[in-house]
Amino acid sequence: MRSYYSDVQTFVDWCAANGRDPLPADVETVCEFLGEQGPMHATSTVQRRLYAIRKVHRLLSLPDPTRDENINLTLRRARRAKLERPRQAKGMTHDYLERFLAVQPQTPIGIRNRAMLSMGYDLLTRRSELVALMTEDINFRGDGTLRVLIRRSKADPFGAGRIAFTSQRSAALVRAWLDWRGDEIGPLFCPIYHGRAINRDLSGDMVKLLIKGCARAAGLDASDVDAFSGHSMRVGAAQDLLCAGHDTAAIMRAGGWKSVDVLGRYLEFAEHNVWA
Repeated sequence: MRSYYSDVQTFVDWCAANGRDPLPADVETVCEFLGEQGPMHATSTVQRRLYAIRKVHRLLSLPDPTRDENINLTLRRARRAKLERPRQAKGMTHDYLERFLAVQPQTPIGIRNRAMLSMGYDLLTRRSELVALMTEDINFRGDGTLRVLIRRSKADPFGAGRIAFTSQRSAALVRAWLDWRGDEIGPLFCPIYHGRAINRDLSGDMVKLLIKGCARAAGLDASDVDAFSGHSMRVGAAQDLLCAGHDTAAIMRAGGWKSVDVLGRYLEFAEHNVWA
């Protein structure tokens, strides 16, 4: 929703600067906007902005200009003019996970961060899924692992949820975190302020900052630090599963993927390990 709002605002600002009416917009206006956006932004960004324009017209019950064939032709021209591969986040594979866990301090923040890193890797979570976990979503099992309900995700906007399981190590790290944090906090992972747990959730950006901070603390090159993102836990765990011999269908179930194409991009850099 934040992205849609930002994209619509970009379109409205562009219309104001060019003397056009944004709502309702005509086909010519949208085509010109997309044509100017194409050289400046990734194709995925241009396409998302088209979807945002479509959505706001529908929400306001205005005539939708985005279904015209000229719109499709403009978008196809933008794609052809900017041939590029989607940027892939560097995977936080098991080896990186071990290094990142090792650099965490022996403090409450370190206890929380270790639990977050291990959980995110085991569950193949997006950063938004990890910070959205609530304490009631986890159950400690008799075998020393966790059963986790991931309630809502990018591919599951209506909250059907999926069940996932963690390693014994993740369960132990979460237990250590909960022992320090206490029982009166709703979100599973929360901020720490002046040595006290605060009853609110973390932002998704916190996950990205955590992973990049671990990469720096582990002494990785700046280029490697830059390549990590909040998606790196998900990417790295998927790559490790492939290298361990699991098939695509099993990995898709584990990570809640709906598209083979998206998963395929994650696994490209793991292929050489499989056949080595």
